[in-house]
Amino acid sequence: MKKAVIIGAGPAGLAAAIELLEKDKDISVTVLEGSDRIGGISQTVRYRGNRMDIGGHRFFSKSDEVMDWWKNLMPVQGKPSFDDRILGRSKPLSEGGPDPDTEDNVMLIRERVSRIYYDKKFFDYPVSLKPDTIKNMGLITTFKAGMSYLKSCVFKKPETNLENFYINRFGKVLYSMFFEGYTEKLWGRHPREISAEWGAQRVKGLSITAVVKDMFRKLFHIKSAKVETSLIEQFWYPKYGPGQLWELAADKAKAAGAEILMNYKVKQILTEKGSIKAVICDTPNGDRLIAGDVFISSMPIKDLVAAMDGDVSPKIRKIADGLPYRDFVTVGLLVDRLELKNKTSMKTLGNIVPDCWIYVQDKGVKLGRIQIFNNWSPYLVKDAEKTVWIGLEYFCSEGDEFWNMSDKECAKFAVRELRRMGVISKGVVRDYHRERVKKAYPAYFDTYKHFDKLQSFLDSFDNLYCIGRNGQHRYNNMDHSMLTGIYAARAIAEGSTDRASIWNVNTEKEYHEKK
Repeated sequence: MKKAVIIGAGPAGLAAAIELLEKDKDISVTVLEGSDRIGGISQTVRYRGNRMDIGGHRFFSKSDEVMDWWKNLMPVQGKPSFDDRILGRSKPLSEGGPDPDTEDNVMLIRERVSRIYYDKKFFDYPVSLKPDTIKNMGLITTFKAGMSYLKSCVFKKPETNLENFYINRFGKVLYSMFFEGYTEKLWGRHPREISAEWGAQRVKGLSITAVVKDMFRKLFHIKSAKVETSLIEQFWYPKYGPGQLWELAADKAKAAGAEILMNYKVKQILTEKGSIKAVICDTPNGDRLIAGDVFISSMPIKDLVAAMDGDVSPKIRKIADGLPYRDFVTVGLLVDRLELKNKTSMKTLGNIVPDCWIYVQDKGVKLGRIQIFNNWSPYLVKDAEKTVWIGLEYFCSEGDEFWNMSDKECAKFAVRELRRMGVISKGVVRDYHRERVKKAYPAYFDTYKHFDKLQSFLDSFDNLYCIGRNGQHRYNNMDHSMLTGIYAARAIAEGSTDRASIWNVNTEKEYHEKK
């Protein structure tokens, strides 16, 4: 019997484990997870009866296979959720589906509301052409933005960097207002220093043209076969956050025969003549060698190459070592109320603003996004009617001043910023919790320009398959990460060493534009 070793128990690794055990009956699967949590950055953190979603995960995909995968593991709600029932909100319920108030294994249907907070005003994300947008921007700025966009349509800039990529799609004025500052917060680099490939991965087909088409489609009630991911209006969401689904996936993998070893951090990879023979893990009981016939890796490529004991040229080591990442801190705050007023027509518990998350464009604060967990799922909050549980997202680098703050210092910093922005008032904070995530965002600058050489090197190992966000150093969404794992498992089951389909997930134009 062949032995497959999967590094990482996130969406990619777990999807690979399940697919491999379904497709190949003559294989054993061992999953090595370096932490004590399932789900990677798609985990759910529990804290004193409240739950945090690290980064915010909408369960929506243009891949029907992925949607079916989720639905088969966690059925869609058949009865109203707690907040929908109280507020009289209607949803397209699944006939015969579970009741969220009495059953835990249930996928909720949620409204997608994500806005930009700029100059103490709310703007739609993506930017819309509503009268409120024009009112908030002012006629003069709106006129300048329109002329700037028209200019960008005629005079296209070479897309040699992310700044030009955005300007070509939105014009210089809107780029300066809604993209430049936030992008620099996220990456710690100005957009002109970042590859346009990041924009291609995240913005996909979105542009002013797409926004205008979407506006007219809604105005005249025209159904569209194409839906840009950034424009979706509803999504699925597990009752207790994304980690709940991935914990169920881990249980399914174990039931099918997988061994999942927690706190097994790979620190050395033993190679021989173009093959990987074994890995050495740092475990709670000391070092342990785990051999295998085939290896699927979702660990950061930088760490993967650094752990290899041989077969690596100095040039390849230099490229891998120079791959950049952005690290991430979430500060959870439990507050009595928000000062932000709900001026929308959407009903919410406590009449809080309806946003799942809010992009903070204010260049005067470090804060990047605000998650409102009450709106993701009322079941994430211990008392969703009387308290608001928010997550404040900060982008930083491991070891920098912000990363090294104590939990208390970090919470105080976050509270000061929220008060300065007018989001909360004095004395409303009941509790706080801080989470730090290393290598949350693989970045597209520095030695990334030589990534093709690194990819060729990794593919030269006949029994290594790289999957997932960090395993491919690509800013994949959860569904894309899953597909890389599924395709890797199929290749292994079929005895194929062709990795093109695995690397091509989230790069093909057809995948972006059609559902």
